[in-house]
Amino acid sequence: MTNPQATPKEASSWASYKRLLSYVRPYWGAFMLSVFGYAIYAGSSTAFAQILKMLVDSIEQGMEDKRLFFPLVVVAIFALRGIGTFLGTYFMAHVGRQLVHYLRLDLFNRFLVLPAAFYDQHSSGHLVSRLTYNVEQVTGAATRAVTVILREGLFVIGLMGYLLWTNWALALIFVAISPVIGLVVNYASKRFRKISRRIQNSMGDVTHVASEAISGYRVVRSFGGSDFEYQRFHKASDYNRRQAMKMALTKAINTPVVQLIVASALGFLVWLALSPNLMGDMTPGEFIAFLTAASLMAKPLRQLTEVNNIVQKGLAAAQDVFVYLDMPQEPDKGTKTLERAEGEVVFDNVSFRYGKDQPQALKNITFQVKPGEMVALVGRSGSGKSTLASLIPRFYEVEEGQILLDGIPLPDLTLASLREQIALVTQHVTLFNDTLAANIAYGLKNPSREAIEAAAKAAYVMDFVDKLPEGLDTLVGDNGVLLSGGQRQRIAIARAILKDAPILILDEATSALDTESERYIQKALEHVMQGRTTFVIAHRLSTIENADRILVVEDGRILEEGKHAELLEKQGAYAKLHQMQFHEQVTPQ
Repeated sequence: MTNPQATPKEASSWASYKRLLSYVRPYWGAFMLSVFGYAIYAGSSTAFAQILKMLVDSIEQGMEDKRLFFPLVVVAIFALRGIGTFLGTYFMAHVGRQLVHYLRLDLFNRFLVLPAAFYDQHSSGHLVSRLTYNVEQVTGAATRAVTVILREGLFVIGLMGYLLWTNWALALIFVAISPVIGLVVNYASKRFRKISRRIQNSMGDVTHVASEAISGYRVVRSFGGSDFEYQRFHKASDYNRRQAMKMALTKAINTPVVQLIVASALGFLVWLALSPNLMGDMTPGEFIAFLTAASLMAKPLRQLTEVNNIVQKGLAAAQDVFVYLDMPQEPDKGTKTLERAEGEVVFDNVSFRYGKDQPQALKNITFQVKPGEMVALVGRSGSGKSTLASLIPRFYEVEEGQILLDGIPLPDLTLASLREQIALVTQHVTLFNDTLAANIAYGLKNPSREAIEAAAKAAYVMDFVDKLPEGLDTLVGDNGVLLSGGQRQRIAIARAILKDAPILILDEATSALDTESERYIQKALEHVMQGRTTFVIAHRLSTIENADRILVVEDGRILEEGKHAELLEKQGAYAKLHQMQFHEQVTPQ
């Protein structure tokens, strides 16, 4: 899988914008209310020039009878502008926030169903940055940009219409400068988008470095890595700063250039307007109103060119988000379901590699596990034990051969049905910043309090919970930081007990524990393994001596298979592993 962070395959800007606006469809009514509000704003603002014409002509003609009329009209115009601004701004903000909300939900939902290989190649910091920073940048294109485009665009259209109606010959001067402004904006657009993409990626680097340093603060401090981490963060943040300054430079140059073009056209317009041939029969009021309308165009034109920066940032962010939304999710073409599996698992000539350019991690694995049997997988680190176990819940797809559960090939089962049959306990326990009870019951719908307490008791969780002020309702902190390793492991086992799945996978569940904690865990595991097909991956061979069968895995192959005593008698690979750990207990033959 290619890394979209490096080489994203993007659609055109217009295609991306259309896709972005597709999120607006459910809120079309609010969007049209916003358009209506900005139309009121543009119409009332344009009418100000006409009122100015009438006022100048009235002063010249001495029409004192309209002394009250003009103040009331001015107040009415500004009241209409206020109403239009409120309608446009509020309803556009509503549409924009809904867009960002559902875009963020779609992206988060896509992250939840992407295959495990995706997470092997992407850091959590970069992914979180896309959920937070990149999606938020879309707000610019979805709200602020559209707000300015509608409000100022309709204002420009209204003013241009008024200029054409007043004196079409002079008005064409402004039309003539449009291509020049377009060239400037087009150049700036490409640069804005290019720099915006760099800024978004650099924000991912900033988030990634910060999250690693913060989550690993114990290692950072104990190994004196504070200066190193500071320099890493400084480098990432400084790159982000430099790209932001390039963006600011482009914006700072783009706006004055467009303003200079508009001012030059306005100056030329004034020079031409003083020609009697072009003035025609224009009254002083019409002339002043014409110049006023022409000068009023400078501000909206400036804002329209400035909004290009926001649009390009939003488009770059949207294109990046769409790359992830378009990534294929885990293959789930199975149609069969199981209420509760008996637990027979068969590996039939299974081979697997993590990528096309990677060596085979498993080679022609074949074995059968009967329902309720406990099978231990042992071997050196990197031999393929955890890879083998990861294929059972289909975190990865096999390259050759097949795996069957109760005679059904795993791809024929829906992922939801397959994973309902499996409980997983690993060395690295994942806990959520919630209560102990919520962590034990994670993923289950409405479990009873009695069932949670029974699982906690069976896993020896209650031995330390009774000492906590809130009991099972105590918050565990970020990833269980307030608990010891053994306590966290017991919660993971209680979670597996409560799930009551027919297949249990224990991946190094006791390798990082002290002797006392391991004794508790072993007692809890004996309870949870009863009546379940169990796969145990262990470095400590003492924990799997009672296994029904032991598979010795080496370099992706099964070298030996049998019970503990049988394998010791063979004096093969297992006996050597055992001798390394218990050399004082093994008598050479």
